[in-house]
Amino acid sequence: MIQPEKIIIADDHPLFRQALLGTLKSKLTETQWLEAQTIAELEQQLQDNSESDLLLLDLNIPGAHGFSTLIHVRNHFPQIPVVVVSAHEDQKTISKAMGYGAAGFVPKSTPVDDIFTAIVAILSGEIWLPETYQNKQIAGDNSDISDHIASLTQQQYRILMMFAQGLLNKQIAYDLNVSEATIKAHATAIFRKLEVRNRTQAVIAISQLDLTEASFEPK
Repeated sequence: MIQPEKIIIADDHPLFRQALLGTLKSKLTETQWLEAQTIAELEQQLQDNSESDLLLLDLNIPGAHGFSTLIHVRNHFPQIPVVVVSAHEDQKTISKAMGYGAAGFVPKSTPVDDIFTAIVAILSGEIWLPETYQNKQIAGDNSDISDHIASLTQQQYRILMMFAQGLLNKQIAYDLNVSEATIKAHATAIFRKLEVRNRTQAVIAISQLDLTEASFEPK
């Protein structure tokens, strides 16, 4: 097997990340592992390492709104396969993730050796899913909002996530080192693309892509 050069792991749980990396680094000795614990860190890693071979993405990474990050990455970095690694492992969540462009879905309950097997399979161009998964074709529930999210530029998406955090225009302008007028211009474009009138409606719109506790279905 030809070892991948770079793999990004986006997960905010240090114990899980360390356990995963501890095993994978021993198997993929020539691979550079890049880590992100927040959406902002992930954005930076993607921009700096757009030639990465794979992204392991936790849907609940801080700053994310469920599937919105997956949709955004698949639209702006289509060359990077995305493997969703999630504690949500119900049939509906898996189906939606695959519908939004994931190359595989690995529940966090999966043994690390099986995660390695999944990575090898996906790097070979295959799709990897849990054995318990049954394709129910539920993926298109929020197709309109997913299309709207996909139409945002990287900067617009970043600002939308900051709106969702409740940051004011002045705070966002400071954090992004741009003028407040620029943020307002971006906001207008975001509202137009999402087909909403204000930030409250924008946040409500993207909340359709959130994961809910209802995703934990009894086995």
